[in-house]
Amino acid sequence: MLAEARIDRAGRGRYAPGVNSLALDLLPGRFALCRLAGDAELPSWARAARRFLTVSRTPGELSIVCDAEVVPAGLAARDDYRALRVRGPLALDVVGVIAALAPPLAAAGIPILPIATHDTDYLFLRESDLARAIAALAGAGHVVHPEA
Repeated sequence: MLAEARIDRAGRGRYAPGVNSLALDLLPGRFALCRLAGDAELPSWARAARRFLTVSRTPGELSIVCDAEVVPAGLAARDDYRALRVRGPLALDVVGVIAALAPPLAAAGIPILPIATHDTDYLFLRESDLARAIAALAGAGHVVHPEA
């Protein structure tokens, strides 16, 4: 996958020049993108997420990305997202993974929400864009494995 990663000339860490192929897994199920007020408490329903949960707080918002089925009805949220996970774990000093994935998706007019974790990177995209996204990534040499 990132066999080409190496130490850069300045010794600043690993990068993946000309990454030709990344392996991604399509995660099962749908995911929701939720925005609450910046001073909102972390809602108890978010703790029920088991496939994916990330929470980001800024002064202006509390953003939650989680399993769509745990989001209560009536909450203003986009619950039509799917997730692609880069096969990992990836070393924390590897750069260029999202830079290898974003251009073919941008060229196809597909918006993404990338999220990085300690072990790997995820791309969230609308379910309606999924087939085109997989085709765009395959056209760029990446491999998307179907959900298990």
